[in-house]
Amino acid sequence: MRIPRIYTDSPLSEGSHADLDENAAQHVGRVLRMQPGQALRLFNGDGQDYPATITEASKKRVEVLVAAPEANLTESPLLITLGQTLSKGDRMDYAIQKAVEMGVSRIVPLTTERCEVKLKGDREDKRLRQWQSIAISAAEQCGRARIPEILPVMTVAQWLEHSRSCDLRLVLHHRTEQSLSSMAKPDSVALMIGPEGGLTADEIAQAEKEGFLPVALGPRVLRTETAPVAAMALCQWLWGDMAG
Repeated sequence: MRIPRIYTDSPLSEGSHADLDENAAQHVGRVLRMQPGQALRLFNGDGQDYPATITEASKKRVEVLVAAPEANLTESPLLITLGQTLSKGDRMDYAIQKAVEMGVSRIVPLTTERCEVKLKGDREDKRLRQWQSIAISAAEQCGRARIPEILPVMTVAQWLEHSRSCDLRLVLHHRTEQSLSSMAKPDSVALMIGPEGGLTADEIAQAEKEGFLPVALGPRVLRTETAPVAAMALCQWLWGDMAG
């Protein structure tokens, strides 16, 4: 039986007893119905895994005994910052989940000219919490020990400023023939993904003026939630840790 991986935002140290936070405890006690004596693997975002044994378990409270930390080698050497235009329904959720699986380091939700989603105030805060929860669940599933940060929504201008520290900045659109394989290996990449209707010519020009390189992933037009997955898989294969 596979040992469940559970995220906790609490400090972890060898030999300590720790109470899982409310969400983790409910998942372990109520959903998985685990009992004292069973094993878990905990992580708190510090890059290590912590084997643990359940000492007490109920539907609302789970206490564990933490063992010595173990190195987790699932983080890619390639740092990827994803600028993903907001999309309707569960498309944004899908893009975030798969981006975490592909090894993204940071995700920036974008609002662009053709973006049909408007988030402000409490509504934005609620969605950010939802997306961070999706990122945590994806990290638990895929074996990562670090949680990618979900930043507040940015405009195109804010995103262009924010991404200046990245070695290679790419804007994806199908009106170019430049490919990823033609580019030199970077240590960090920023990917800019447009909405369903695509980025406008002005937005592409603005990105290129700020140093973004246009890149196409092939002859077909990809959906806004598919494009980042395809782009990151190629980046990881070319410059990161995915094997061909």
